[in-house]
Amino acid sequence: MIIDQILDTPIEFLKGVGPQKGKLLRSELAIETYGDLLQHFPHRYIDNKAVLNISDLNPSMDYVQLKGIIMHVREEGNGFKKRLVADLHDASGSLELVWFQGGKWVQKQLEPNKAYTIFGKISYFNSKPTITHPDISLVVEQNGFVAPLIPLYPSTEKLKAKGLNNKNFGKLTQALFEKLKETDIKETLHPNIRQQFKLSGAYYAYKNIHFPTDNNSIQHALRRLKWEELFYTQLKIAKLKVKNAQQQSFHFHNVGAYFNTFYKDHMPFELTNAQKRVIKEIREDTKSGKQLNRLVQGDVGSGKTMVAFLSMLIAVDNGFQTCMMAPTEILAQQHYAGIQALAQTIGIKVAVLTGSVKVKEKRQILSALLDGTIQIIIGTHALIEDTVVFKNLGLAVIDEQHRFGVGQRAKLWKKNVLPPHVLVMTATPIPRTLAMTAYGELDTSVIDELPPGRKPIQTIHRNESFRPQVMQFIKAEIAKGRQIYIVYPLIEESEKLAYESLMAGFEQVKMWFPTDKYNIAMVHGKQAPDEKERNMQRFISGHAHIMVATTVIEVGVNVPNASVMVIESAEKFGLSQLHQLRGRVGRGSEKSYCILLTSNEISKEARQRVAIMVKTNDGFLIAEEDLRLRGPGDIYGTKQSGALQFKIADIVQDVDIIEETKMAAQNILEHDPLLTQPEHISLRYAIEKKSIQAHTPWNKIS
Repeated sequence: MIIDQILDTPIEFLKGVGPQKGKLLRSELAIETYGDLLQHFPHRYIDNKAVLNISDLNPSMDYVQLKGIIMHVREEGNGFKKRLVADLHDASGSLELVWFQGGKWVQKQLEPNKAYTIFGKISYFNSKPTITHPDISLVVEQNGFVAPLIPLYPSTEKLKAKGLNNKNFGKLTQALFEKLKETDIKETLHPNIRQQFKLSGAYYAYKNIHFPTDNNSIQHALRRLKWEELFYTQLKIAKLKVKNAQQQSFHFHNVGAYFNTFYKDHMPFELTNAQKRVIKEIREDTKSGKQLNRLVQGDVGSGKTMVAFLSMLIAVDNGFQTCMMAPTEILAQQHYAGIQALAQTIGIKVAVLTGSVKVKEKRQILSALLDGTIQIIIGTHALIEDTVVFKNLGLAVIDEQHRFGVGQRAKLWKKNVLPPHVLVMTATPIPRTLAMTAYGELDTSVIDELPPGRKPIQTIHRNESFRPQVMQFIKAEIAKGRQIYIVYPLIEESEKLAYESLMAGFEQVKMWFPTDKYNIAMVHGKQAPDEKERNMQRFISGHAHIMVATTVIEVGVNVPNASVMVIESAEKFGLSQLHQLRGRVGRGSEKSYCILLTSNEISKEARQRVAIMVKTNDGFLIAEEDLRLRGPGDIYGTKQSGALQFKIADIVQDVDIIEETKMAAQNILEHDPLLTQPEHISLRYAIEKKSIQAHTPWNKIS
């Protein structure tokens, strides 16, 4: 949005703000100017016609809106279990409202015997409905009239404590519009685009998002504002892709002796058609003289590592070194073991560099990298240290890239005079809308075919009541010569609690499987690297029957004889993580099982996740469901990379708009790549003026 000087005015000059509140708005919500306040959108509306009776609630419902009197406000529990509880009464019944945080502030705001509108997610405990941390809003009548649609604005506890609650945000926005003329909000979308995609004008959209007259006006305003935000994002991504296509890198002219000898004489299995297709796409990019920027996504076990290795051989054939960076030491060691076994058949020198490599060995590795003796190196973030200098790095492979920060990845690009080719791999299939936004400037390849002979994993849900039967089943599998994983969740809030939970689980496993008869290995994050490696090797070698672990074994562990994955407290895991863990089994020729063990009572969301896992092994379908259930903010590293921090667009709900804006952006850039035509100058200015929050172009940092 192009904004003129009035919308650049510092926020403290607006009536009702002042220096103190202005400072707080800056620090809490990054509202610095009138324009920022204009774009501080309501996150929902109270529709006074859409109120349910408490007696109508049932467990199949999700978010609900109620109206009633809040009574019997009290504190319950002690320590970290302390909470504020209140009873909401309407003419049909009552339910409990619960606050685990900010209870003191909430208690001060509640006015006795006043009517409140309540909005929140309903849950049931002991068959009784409860809403935790609800949105609450005092019902305000104006001359006996209640407005049909009341906007609710995002705020924080600090802002509310200074009087900047929902009601006062509405007053500030009203004060802003009293200062604005229609011409103060400049139109950046050409009339042809607005007509083609049936978009309202800019002023209408902003006016009606804050002060709607009915649901229809909200929908028109939402469509225009979402469309514009996504359009700028797609325009920026499309420009990046054009720039990528022009970025020079190294010519890989030949597919030479290393590749051909390995492919003809040492390939351990026939490549799938999907693998062949992806290798061909990589080959076309690397021989063009332009930089390869390709994302290879494939489900667990689809053969990404072999694709990466064959790509590395092309680089080595052309006189270049290659590296593969993995997020954990376990995964780096796993890749090293696999690639070393393949490379030694054709005499290629491979090394591994992680944080635990001893000083003397590290010195030798650094020297061999500098003189070119080492042709392939596998490592963790240790590879990006300044002391690591290559003779001629031509290809960088990044595995599970979303686990690395932008700065970490960028350091790899500085390891040669031209940026090396970049191959990004992920075993977490990326939903289509996420691929079009967060990863839109990368070329994408999909390995959508599993190697022949892989049997589908049977996934079973059992609750705590069935633990004895699950343990008996495990004993029967061990008697057949199979091995078992038992995985416990990491408790992010407390490393200590996670460790205690794992140790308690370990003791329980030993009760079921006495150590005089069964060998049990344990791996977790607190172990020293050599102890962790020793225990991993006990399991990999087949000496240990059972591996008890946290999610450190989520990726990279390959034990074909392991046939059962038991996931304890499965309700605490996200869908993507459950799918990754399940992929640790089913790697051999035997029938494999994933058992999801949960508490007897689990939430509606957890039940949905478990049901999806039981229903399908398709990673792409699971990724789509994960996005739908969790939203984009917490998955695939989008939060840590700065991706998708949209003010109003929602990539889960707005698929159609994403498609439209992508098409519109591509059409414009095809005819006017530099945006110099008169009708596009406002677009170019808008992109330059406002940093549109598409994700950081880490693949271009050099």
